[in-house]
Amino acid sequence: MKGRVILLDHWQGRPAAALLIDGRLEDFLVDPAEDAGLQPGAICRGIVDRQMKGQGGVFLRLPDGQKGFLRQAGGLSPGQSLIVQVTGWAEPGKAVPVGTRLLFKSRLAIVTPGAPGLNVSRAIHDTDVREALTAIAQTAMEGAPEDFGLVLRTAAARAEEEEIAEDIATMRGLAEAVIADTTGGPELLVEGAGAWDIAWRDWSDPPADEVDDAVGAFVRFGVEEQIAEVLLPTAVLPGSGNLHVEPTRALVAVDVNTGGDTSPAAGLKANIAAARELPRLLRLKGLGGQILVDFAPMPKKDRTALEQVLRAAFRAEGGETSLAGWTPLGNFELQRKRERLPLVSGLA
Repeated sequence: MKGRVILLDHWQGRPAAALLIDGRLEDFLVDPAEDAGLQPGAICRGIVDRQMKGQGGVFLRLPDGQKGFLRQAGGLSPGQSLIVQVTGWAEPGKAVPVGTRLLFKSRLAIVTPGAPGLNVSRAIHDTDVREALTAIAQTAMEGAPEDFGLVLRTAAARAEEEEIAEDIATMRGLAEAVIADTTGGPELLVEGAGAWDIAWRDWSDPPADEVDDAVGAFVRFGVEEQIAEVLLPTAVLPGSGNLHVEPTRALVAVDVNTGGDTSPAAGLKANIAAARELPRLLRLKGLGGQILVDFAPMPKKDRTALEQVLRAAFRAEGGETSLAGWTPLGNFELQRKRERLPLVSGLA
């Protein structure tokens, strides 16, 4: 099966979305359980609780008795009301990470209070299209607060002027209403987007060859079987190697093995295959935080080539990942933003 296919269905009784490219599962989203807490992207009014000088931030009281942590120590006082956005999932036993930089995202545009300026996606190269989109944006943002900014996303290049203007107006109106709602106690103002909404919003570029939202779509396209493979701790790599991913409370441990091939070139071959596959596996498994990779044995002179492959793979993947580099013991360390709950835990 060739092409780019988006499927909207249910998994374990929850709305879920799958992205297939040439029949292979490349991304998978599922709504969390009802008791999972505030989702990334949610915007709420919080109340400053107390400063944590040693940690360089403050704790906030959030809706439903939840606690948030904001990495901003100066200029805030206990009891102060603050509009914040959830930036990721909380680690077990820790506060919800939040930030004061708000993003109001739609499929075509992003309104950015506090970050003025009109910008068009750099992926749009046609000068005439960029100028036309800029003109639409300027008109749509007339009369907006001076500190409001706007980013037109890549999908806007294929949309009609009226659709773009309507999209901007909706996001701008929501942003203005939220920014003005500063009175009162902790309150959820905007819910985080669900799996179907995120798929529609973020998977539209490039456009899909097919979108199937009928019941049983996952079964018809073999998504259930591919998810079952993702849930296994060990993934088979091209050749005879394999990649073992083991999440722990402190970090995610990754082990690369050459399998039955013990030739001198086997280590580098397995490591390069693992480097290309690792971003997909982490994305599908929903794993983040500190990640330590124990690559298969190989000559030190090959490390530079492997690191180039690894950096290219994560750059193409698009997630927020920081590659720290090699440790003294010869492992590779990286840090990945916790944007999803781990799929391996069944989202319990």
